[in-house]
Amino acid sequence: MRYRTLGARRVSAIGLGVMPLSIEGRPDDRRALATVHAALDAGVTLLDTADSYHLPGTEPGHNELLVARALAAYGGDTDGVLVATKGGRGRPADGSWTVNGDPRHLKAAAEASLRRLGVEAIGLYQLHKPDPAVPFEESVGALRELLDAGKIRLAGVSNTDVDQIRAAHRILGDRLVSVQNQYSPAVRDSEAELRLCTELGLAFLPWSPLGGISRSSLDGPARTAHEPRFGAFRAVASARGVSPQQVCLAWLLARSAAVIPIPGASRPQTIRDSAAAADLVLGAEELARLNGATVGVG
Repeated sequence: MRYRTLGARRVSAIGLGVMPLSIEGRPDDRRALATVHAALDAGVTLLDTADSYHLPGTEPGHNELLVARALAAYGGDTDGVLVATKGGRGRPADGSWTVNGDPRHLKAAAEASLRRLGVEAIGLYQLHKPDPAVPFEESVGALRELLDAGKIRLAGVSNTDVDQIRAAHRILGDRLVSVQNQYSPAVRDSEAELRLCTELGLAFLPWSPLGGISRSSLDGPARTAHEPRFGAFRAVASARGVSPQQVCLAWLLARSAAVIPIPGASRPQTIRDSAAAADLVLGAEELARLNGATVGVG
């Protein structure tokens, strides 16, 4: 496993997005715990969760509780594991995703996450999404208060644009360590945010990093429909004898030293395959081919 830096922390170059273990279609507890343990066995030391990762209207904090249970039940050393959680979103019974960036809510949510994770301070706490009804600076100010109180050790923002990242950096300084935006071969409209993270020394955590690749891995008409663009990932994978998912994650790692993908998984074999991408180094010609396949993606 190769490693990258997140603030002053050294974490695995590939993390685990734990969300699929708690939302609709989630596996049973046995497989969920086995998936987290497989990630740890593979050298993954970054686990990304959120208080809103649960079934609609029920079991708030399910994913955080699951992470805490998995770490407690793991037989190996977990001292180097960084648990990153998020606050500021909700999942009511209608299945929608709400946003609440009120500082009072964020501070209360962080306290609840602390209890569920069973830690003295949250390793990385992230504003899940800017709230259009609340000034962004006020939401980030809540993170600053949590840092000052020792409730969280590091802070991050998610689903933010360049101006918001700069604002958060002005407020938090070097205690802002990460930005988590959607980014993948199919979704590249955070290019400017990635460049800024590289410039500022912030970790860039792509969520849903395998977008487009699952389609390119299909057979028959579904694969043919996407072959002109994402078939390049399948072709490189075939030549290398690895999965298209591994090629995608290796391509993401090559985009910038700031990138730490957090692919989701709901079974042990999936995260084992993703973790192996940390050691897959693509050549210049392969990267040129893959970059060319994603030109023009917004």
